[in-house]
Amino acid sequence: MSAPVWAWLPFLACAALIGVAGFQLSRNGDAIAQHTGLSGSWIGLTLVASVTSLPELATGITSVTIAQAPNLAVGNALGSCVLNLAFLVLIDLIYRREPVWSRASRGHVLAAAFGVVLLGSLLLGLLIGQLTPPGGAARTSAWGVGLMTPFMLVLYLVAMRTVFAYERAQPPAAEPSSPSAAPQLPGLRQAITRFALAASVVVGAGLWLPFAAVDLASAMGWNRSFVGSLFVALATTLPELAVTLSALRLGALDMAIGNLLGSNLFNVTIVAVDDLFYRPGDLLTDVSLVHAVTASSAIVMTGLAVVGLFFRPRGRVLRAVGAVSVGLTVVYLLNTYLVFLHGA
Repeated sequence: MSAPVWAWLPFLACAALIGVAGFQLSRNGDAIAQHTGLSGSWIGLTLVASVTSLPELATGITSVTIAQAPNLAVGNALGSCVLNLAFLVLIDLIYRREPVWSRASRGHVLAAAFGVVLLGSLLLGLLIGQLTPPGGAARTSAWGVGLMTPFMLVLYLVAMRTVFAYERAQPPAAEPSSPSAAPQLPGLRQAITRFALAASVVVGAGLWLPFAAVDLASAMGWNRSFVGSLFVALATTLPELAVTLSALRLGALDMAIGNLLGSNLFNVTIVAVDDLFYRPGDLLTDVSLVHAVTASSAIVMTGLAVVGLFFRPRGRVLRAVGAVSVGLTVVYLLNTYLVFLHGA
């Protein structure tokens, strides 16, 4: 068996473990939230979004510490954001009852807006790090991390608090659900046990994934930014995909969208967390400038989603997806091509 084939096997094994465990995370996380009385919207945006982003967190920390692959860490986090937004196209394609942009709640705009601010902050931090000469005072804050890192961490907490207050002030959403879903939920103790086991599998696979990705990049002759932004991001977003498809099967469209947008908030914050663990200095000064393309693409794609949620177009292009989804697809493909050409 050739070397490239052997390099693919560990990577695909990680992806399979993350996908299976991610589905269990979402199902049992949903059960825990329902037993404790949390709302469906809050589940999608915070609890489910956070736990489905565990692979990105584990992979990012491992990449900047043990694997010493900062481009993998940043590429994975930003690539996951772009992929989550591309999953909105998948939702639009699968959800045939009516155009998804006319059905989704306008409340998602708040989470999307915070996502733009967080992505813009990360992009600003990346440009500051890249444009300031080595040793320049503007490269790091007083805590030895990037200037934007403390701001991003605080902004994430503010975003969660603001969205929570907004959800509490809104009337309960009349979202269809499967009448047989409730009896199938495990008990609270059983759900907690299964949730913990699934989380352990996700974290373990996430710790292994950076090394498999580095070997894959070397065997295939690809740059690490491209591998992180596409393949590692695809593997670590499998839980989000599992949650999205499960929510659509239940008719819970807003939970599916809330999970994707909430995961993006968490994924951008993961870069700030990675910076705390990155000991050589400011993380964003030691990565390729090509990540600015991915961050910019994520901002443009989030903006397109906001347009769709506000304008609520009802038409479909070739009876398949809305015009907003076509725009999301074009930006995603352009980003992938540019990262492949110019990544480090």
